[in-house]
Amino acid sequence: MKNFKIAQPKTIDQITSLLSEKRDKYYLMAGGTDLLGEIKDEIIEPEAVVDLTSIPNLSYIKKEKDGVRIGALTTVAELAKNLMIKQEYPGLHEAANGIATPQLRNMATVGGNLCQRPRCWYYRDPQVKCRKKGGSRCFAFRGKNKYHAIFGGGLCYIVHPSDLAPVLFALDAEIFISSSKGDKSIPLTDFFILPKVTVSKENILEPDEVLKEVKIPAPKRGEKSTYYKLMERGAWDFALVSVAVKANVSGDVFKDTKIVLGGVAPAPWRLKKAENMIEGKKITENLLRQATKEALKDARPLKENEYKKELIETIVYRAALSLV
Repeated sequence: MKNFKIAQPKTIDQITSLLSEKRDKYYLMAGGTDLLGEIKDEIIEPEAVVDLTSIPNLSYIKKEKDGVRIGALTTVAELAKNLMIKQEYPGLHEAANGIATPQLRNMATVGGNLCQRPRCWYYRDPQVKCRKKGGSRCFAFRGKNKYHAIFGGGLCYIVHPSDLAPVLFALDAEIFISSSKGDKSIPLTDFFILPKVTVSKENILEPDEVLKEVKIPAPKRGEKSTYYKLMERGAWDFALVSVAVKANVSGDVFKDTKIVLGGVAPAPWRLKKAENMIEGKKITENLLRQATKEALKDARPLKENEYKKELIETIVYRAALSLV
């Protein structure tokens, strides 16, 4: 690991100014649970690391009339223990509680979880120059691909590792971004990008931009949400497959349904075909399995990850039925 400097700006403006000058040589660090791993593994060689924790007032959970605002430096542990989040956004509470270990949840942040880099072993190997690192091949395509994407691959078959992303996606979250040009807000659905758009990164953030805040709209009457995650180990693991389900539930009928998968694509993956098939209908296990099978016709498994289709079918009906 090469030496690097630490920058500790006191304001967002100072951060965006630093980033606009140095661009790809300065890296942002929140909790550091992912970035420091990339540095140790020699995936990146920063000239300087910009410590976001030196900026006050970026860690908060503020309930407002039209929803809740969550600062990017809010730790996953704070999110997991917040009573209002548990009551009004149970899916988000479940996702936060399922991330890593208590020690890591105390360090990891909401913004860092959304912006973390893939865990693909080819990407993480400093000796391998895959497409994501400027090479000409995705080695997972014909290599060891047990944990890789079955949707949205092609140029690169990584899966996005965030647990919070599928739930926030389903909850219609909005994010606020700061840069040297000012602030802007976008739907979280527009934040993540697939390899066919830009293979070298997973989101739209430019080198001088900082994710500052997440906002979730207030839940509507009858709205329920949940998050289910299947792992190879019982704890402290990334999802083989995960699902966030949100719907307005009346009896056993779903409306305004969102089904968003994690662990199966380079970005949170929405099962729109399944949503359309169950919308406004009486929810049964048979209907959910049929709807999921229809959506899975779009899957393109690799040699070692066909099993994910069966996991998706199982996890979707279990999660959805838990809301009835």
